[in-house]
Amino acid sequence: MNLPSISVLIPTLNSEATLGECLDSIASQDYPAELVEVIVADGGSRDETCEIANAHGGRLVSNPLRTGEAGKAAALRHSSHDLVALIDSDNILPQRDWFRRMVAPLVDDEAVVGTEPWKFTRRSGDPAFTRYCAMLGMNDPVCHFIGNYDRMNLLTGRWTSLPIRVEDRGGYLIFNLGSGPMPTIGANGTIWRRRSLEPWADRDYLFDIDVLGELAKGGAVRFAKVKVGIVHIYAVGLRQFADKQRRRVRDYLSFRRATGRTYPWESHTRTGIARFVLASVAVIPLLIDTVRGYRRSRDFAWLLHAPACWLTLAVYGSELILHQLAGRTRNQ
Repeated sequence: MNLPSISVLIPTLNSEATLGECLDSIASQDYPAELVEVIVADGGSRDETCEIANAHGGRLVSNPLRTGEAGKAAALRHSSHDLVALIDSDNILPQRDWFRRMVAPLVDDEAVVGTEPWKFTRRSGDPAFTRYCAMLGMNDPVCHFIGNYDRMNLLTGRWTSLPIRVEDRGGYLIFNLGSGPMPTIGANGTIWRRRSLEPWADRDYLFDIDVLGELAKGGAVRFAKVKVGIVHIYAVGLRQFADKQRRRVRDYLSFRRATGRTYPWESHTRTGIARFVLASVAVIPLLIDTVRGYRRSRDFAWLLHAPACWLTLAVYGSELILHQLAGRTRNQ
């Protein structure tokens, strides 16, 4: 295989708890080191994040706008390689041939614009919330009810519930996306051809799930889901989970009408959100999901399903009210 070069973009902000393991997993890849550059865009960390990045040979750049989307854009401006890998500081590559397997569809098929792992890897020693999210295949339980997710969900046995036709190539799935339903592809280990990210070269923010929507404006695009996983250390407890859900909904409310946003959330969310609210209030559907999940993978982290849904409902509801009444933004 004629291997392409890879620019790894990692946005950080006080990421000392996970960044070291993330960078170790990148350094341990059986991929030629001279073909990989790691760019860490830091938003002003006050912990040991920058020292960890330097110790692992990462190239540090400044991210004055601080957010993860701004960090990806800042790192992109300093990158130069053939492919661009969007890897977060709380992602860990679970196997040494991860890069090789992820770039295979891009080498095999010139029309493929990007690749993404088809599941989250669950490790027995990870926090319960991280294991729960890995088994659910998403970090937001609302997406389970909407049916719009992009990683293997043990409750449904599918990587997405959207009606997408795929071609199984053995090590990966190939499909075309255009004007129809579009999964939330883009974060946690997605690799793009550099040309796919050209529209963001001069922008302050790179919204990863918008990339396919932008590309699809020119017609159907070809993408690959690779049969590998990636670790995402999402949350270690209820409080951190609630904080991340609060940040997620503030991001959505603040940026949903921003210039250049292309991901069509509103086109298929209302019915799913209604199902989520009804299931959370009725409780029984959540308990049924918990039992079904435990039967398919005997991990007591499934007990977090109902609390995660209730907490998400409370956070999203309160933030929506505050946004409507007081115009609260993500920075407040």
